[in-house]
Amino acid sequence: MNKLKLMAVVALALILGGCCGTAATYGPIETVVPTRPAGQEDMVGYAAPAMDSVRVGFIGLGMRGPGAVSRFVHIPNTRIVALCDLRPERVESAQRILAKAGVPAAAEYSGSEDAWKELCEREDIDLVYIATDWKHHAEMGVYAMEHGKHAAIEVPSAMTLDEIWDLINTSERTRKHCMQLENCVYDFFEMNTLNMAQQGLFGEVLHVEGSYIHNLHDFWGAYWNDWRMDYNRHFRGDVYATHGMGPACQLLDMHRGDRMTTLVAMDTKAVTGPAYIESVTGEKVEDFQNGDHTMTMIRTAKGKTIHIQHDVMNPRPYSRMYQLTGTKGFANKYPFAGYALESDQIETDAVPNHENLSGHSFMNREQQRALTERYMHPIIREVGAMAREVGGHGGMDFIMDYRLVYCLLNGLPLDMDVYDLAEWCCLAPLTALSLENGSAPVAVPDFTRGGWQKIDGYRHAYAQ
Repeated sequence: MNKLKLMAVVALALILGGCCGTAATYGPIETVVPTRPAGQEDMVGYAAPAMDSVRVGFIGLGMRGPGAVSRFVHIPNTRIVALCDLRPERVESAQRILAKAGVPAAAEYSGSEDAWKELCEREDIDLVYIATDWKHHAEMGVYAMEHGKHAAIEVPSAMTLDEIWDLINTSERTRKHCMQLENCVYDFFEMNTLNMAQQGLFGEVLHVEGSYIHNLHDFWGAYWNDWRMDYNRHFRGDVYATHGMGPACQLLDMHRGDRMTTLVAMDTKAVTGPAYIESVTGEKVEDFQNGDHTMTMIRTAKGKTIHIQHDVMNPRPYSRMYQLTGTKGFANKYPFAGYALESDQIETDAVPNHENLSGHSFMNREQQRALTERYMHPIIREVGAMAREVGGHGGMDFIMDYRLVYCLLNGLPLDMDVYDLAEWCCLAPLTALSLENGSAPVAVPDFTRGGWQKIDGYRHAYAQ
């Protein structure tokens, strides 16, 4: 037997020995869960004292900030106290929004990298609304809470585990809300589907999907100093997961009776990002980190699964996927919205010809309209028409802001707390960890540090 054959036989024997003998147990890669500081309690279900009005300061008036200012002038019992942006012309533009709406001008902060700190230090602000580039989100949120303000932070609110834990610990210590401004959980189809799921129409929800698939080719140049493309160049993983994660996690009651335990990520090679940079600057990029397409699979403590995708590079139709698979039904939003339900899941008078439903095919349009009308989410029934009129991604942005103010005014828990922020943002660092280790499983930290079992099931605070 020659040397090569002998080596092959030995290798095969080792493999078979490993299969037939006592198998080694390999756990997922784990990250440190810091001990909760003494004197702190979790924020699960936390409700701050009710308020007579909400005084708001806005930081960041570039792409998203002006829209928020426009929406807040339509929300009762709010006052826009201060406006801040690095560029003075952005503040002036936002002031014109206030003037057009017939509301008083706000204090102005601009021209300095630290001007936002002065806004946070004011005594007459209850809520700081942060819509800057995501590299500054967490720092600003922490500073706002440390100065006695609730923080509402655009997506993604944190990009590293250190930032996530800083936000959690600051929120717990100060007893101030820290909400991620995830508008997609307030889209009409998602809210109606959530209501149906909570009413049991889909049976037990076992698997959900979400994504951010959005070709940003025509948008890259709109980002100040090209910060978003620059981030994709230097960081690997799903860096913008929250639009898909938010609605999916609400369907599965994350940290309200269940929690994510393990994830695995895979990605393609980077092609379109480097090509774009070369086409614009002439630079041939050899070090582009983020793959064109990233996929993440997640498992929960109760044996449910989540599939998340990210692709902002390639020419695909826009999609957040949003798909639900239950033991008694199915929901799907992209590329078309529809439901498939078993006939015994439908109330007799709720849907025409419900007896013909099998769960194997989508309802027709008449049936779906009837189902949506019967199970329309109470928040949409209350403010949906106004939301469509005011606007913001079809109205979901307005509902997001309206709900934030509503909960603060009425002393209710927010629909999204600091742990939602943590769970939805953690894909950025955790998928990178998985990818850098050959798509190894990674343990998802318990950001509530045990508090996820306090509440059995997600509910909007609206009905409380």
